[in-house]
Amino acid sequence: MVEQNTQLSGFGRVRIRLDRWSLGAFVIAALVLMPLVAVAWIALTPEDNIWPHLISTTLPRYARNTAILAGSVGAIAAVTGTLTAWMLTMYRFPGSGWLQWLLLLPLAIPAYVGAYALVDFLEYAGPVQTALREAFGWQSARDYWFPEIRSRGAAAVVLAAALTPYVFLLARAAFREQSGGSYEVARALGAGPVARFLRVGLPLARPAIVAGTAIVVMETVSDFGAVSYFAVQTLTTGIFGVWLSGGNAGGAAQIAGVVLLVVLLLVGMERRGRRHQRFHQTARQLRPVLPMVLRGWRGWLAMVLCSLPFLIGFVLPVAVIGAHALENAERWLDPGLIRATLNTLMVGGIASVATVLAAIFMVYGVRLARSRGPGAILPLTTIGYAAPGAVLGVGLLYPMSAADHAIADLVEAVTGHDIGLSMTGSAFAIIYAYAVRFFAIAQGAVDSAFGRVSPSLPMAARSLGQTAGGTLRRVYLPLIRGSVGTALLLVFVDCTKELPATLLLRPFNFNTLATRVYEKASLEQIGNASPAALVVIGVGLSAVLLLAHANRPPR
Repeated sequence: MVEQNTQLSGFGRVRIRLDRWSLGAFVIAALVLMPLVAVAWIALTPEDNIWPHLISTTLPRYARNTAILAGSVGAIAAVTGTLTAWMLTMYRFPGSGWLQWLLLLPLAIPAYVGAYALVDFLEYAGPVQTALREAFGWQSARDYWFPEIRSRGAAAVVLAAALTPYVFLLARAAFREQSGGSYEVARALGAGPVARFLRVGLPLARPAIVAGTAIVVMETVSDFGAVSYFAVQTLTTGIFGVWLSGGNAGGAAQIAGVVLLVVLLLVGMERRGRRHQRFHQTARQLRPVLPMVLRGWRGWLAMVLCSLPFLIGFVLPVAVIGAHALENAERWLDPGLIRATLNTLMVGGIASVATVLAAIFMVYGVRLARSRGPGAILPLTTIGYAAPGAVLGVGLLYPMSAADHAIADLVEAVTGHDIGLSMTGSAFAIIYAYAVRFFAIAQGAVDSAFGRVSPSLPMAARSLGQTAGGTLRRVYLPLIRGSVGTALLLVFVDCTKELPATLLLRPFNFNTLATRVYEKASLEQIGNASPAALVVIGVGLSAVLLLAHANRPPR
């Protein structure tokens, strides 16, 4: 135990107590925040300042495309997710019971996989245009007009299809929690379905809708795989272009800093909006909303409209990728696919275990701390989840590479043996990036699980002579093992799908499933990419099914 007392004139006595748990919490927080601090430092002190050149040339285009794309995706997801959540909460129609969880399945499809599937389905040689030419006798593209597939609009559709479930999930929960009496009063006053939605349902659910839309916009700003395939130049693709093509780490960090500021601004706006828009129910026992039954053509129309996000966001990608996987069955035994699968299992498994263990240590350390310092830094560790993978890549690779060379030079000077690059030359950097990126998921699940344990249990253990570590092992861990398992699964799934950070940080000739899909699809080898893409989808489905079980609608 380290204890320090400090006397401040006029302010009384400040008592700071640090034990190994509190100190460990500070160390973990520093490791999580280090890449973001590094991005800011590199951006402010670049070796070659190209900021004026970026402002006068490419940065306005990157910013404009990012703003338009993020706004379009946010608007589509907000409207689609809110309306489907409203329909499935307030009405019953054919298939509504299945659609309650089918609309969550697009979360299992990475946006870049959806992009490959849509282009393959709608391109000139795809089944749609081929069928049109055969049906109408057209000979070439000059004989008819077809929308441009590789465009910003198509990218917005793909991203909205993949991200709409975020809005749907939060909006549906908000509509369910509302009192049925409010709608009965509105109906008695003559309000029709549209008026009830606009004047009662929407205002009460606005904070949840804003929160879901903010997540969608942040994910859009962070996306790399889909926008690069559609040749849309955004801030994230600019990071790759300036660094990998231009070889300028400082310029990449400056663009990454812009992305990080945008994301932090969105996070702040979302939290501020929720803080100032609070709605309270006055009844002690809320009367649940009683869904109305839609019959006849209205019910079938509602089913078709609510099915569209599921068909576009899940059925289409799975059908296209699955068809290619069946046509290229021999690719399942490709040595490259096997190596990518093993690499994914290794880095994802290590990262998920390390992340969850660090989260357990930090949350427990904060709960044991007698000062406010550890508790104040806990929310800061969630910023990594909002930071795009490309930003974390910049923040990790540059300082880690410098440390690698320094360590190698020191070892060679002392022993005469060149150990090479131990961190950036291995999968360590990828694992570190995953841990930082998804620490918020583990921390949230673990913190919630600790909160459900009755305080009397650890107090009883401590009174019987158990140490802090013994109490954690014998009281907390057995009670929270279910939540720990869920956190491990969720972090592993996100590690499997992560693309930008893996592309930037992987060592030479090291592929995961995500990078293999990206490389093969970028070469227009959808058949070679399809087995790996199906595996990624399968891993994502496990997390979505767990989410659907946890959020199943009441009967």
